[in-house]
Amino acid sequence: MAALGDARPATATLADARRIVVKIGSALLVDAASGRLREDWLVSLAADVAALKARGAEVVLVSSGSIALGRGALGLPAGTLPLEQSQAAASVGQIRLARAYEQVMAPHGIVTGQVLVTLEDSASRRRYLNSRATLGTLLGLGALPIVNENDTVATDEIRYGDNDRLAAQVAATVGADLLVLLSDVDGLYTANPQIDPQARRLDVVDAITPEIEAMAGDAGSGLSKGGMKTKVMAARTATAAGCAMLIGLGAPMHPLRALQDGAPSTLFAPQLDPQAARKRWIAAMKTRGTLTVDEGAARALAGGRSLLPAGVRAVTGAFERGDPVAIRAADGATLGCGLVRYSASEARAIAGHQSADIEAILGYPGRAVLVHRDDMAL
Repeated sequence: MAALGDARPATATLADARRIVVKIGSALLVDAASGRLREDWLVSLAADVAALKARGAEVVLVSSGSIALGRGALGLPAGTLPLEQSQAAASVGQIRLARAYEQVMAPHGIVTGQVLVTLEDSASRRRYLNSRATLGTLLGLGALPIVNENDTVATDEIRYGDNDRLAAQVAATVGADLLVLLSDVDGLYTANPQIDPQARRLDVVDAITPEIEAMAGDAGSGLSKGGMKTKVMAARTATAAGCAMLIGLGAPMHPLRALQDGAPSTLFAPQLDPQAARKRWIAAMKTRGTLTVDEGAARALAGGRSLLPAGVRAVTGAFERGDPVAIRAADGATLGCGLVRYSASEARAIAGHQSADIEAILGYPGRAVLVHRDDMAL
């Protein structure tokens, strides 16, 4: 039997989560018949996001829609587009999509920021750290990041392929508590409910077993690329990173409020908390160099502080920014490992110096810390 939980209220997670990623598909944003934006629906979503932020939650939106909007503006036909036309449609549509979000969020005093990514941004640790830093800074400043795949340059070899997968990666990147996939169905069913009258929706999935995977089918809409199979794959990524995932119906007005008020949904339970999952991921990496620190730095690390250049006595190995490095005490004892924010040559140049001196030494502004505490497993 699949690992199914009791019928616990999935909505409690949405009410309590501190950092939430919401995935919005093209079929929710754009009317399939006219190719126009569903403005009333987007206004209702903005009100839901504002309510979450008002209670102190941080929100990231992963939004499709650029190709669908650009297709209509350029008068392109329905159906699969050649790559060049798809990229052109994304270019035109992305401007309209960003403007639409800015306009509906502004009355709530919410500043929006656009973040366009490709698969390479998560495959490369250096670019992953850049994306993570940008998203973290936007959230820290109270802004609402709007993330989408950069379809103007992405090809089949360097694309996520669907925003369910992208949303799960974003949730893992920012350390979200909850990922919400707004879908055209209200959760995961034991069978296709349109075919099997005995199909039942699962309230909670505690673990993704082969039986759970077998329940997922590909049933995308005309605009959406992702079926239920991609959602279960997204759940595997998100829950392994310590993030709960909720699948709920997105088409009604105020979809997030409806879920919080008890609308049907399926909750995939996290396997760890986000911080523990991230620490375990870092600890499993093969290090490419070593930072030897003094006693003061060792005490600071034990107290939960980041590693500053001033506390580093020696740098060995050949590594680039984003690579994992071992952190050792002066007596050679291993303290842990972390993702370094400078290359080996840069680290050697600034080792033992104050953070305020980094620009003078390197000739350009740098980050104050060598290894941030969030990127460190001790």
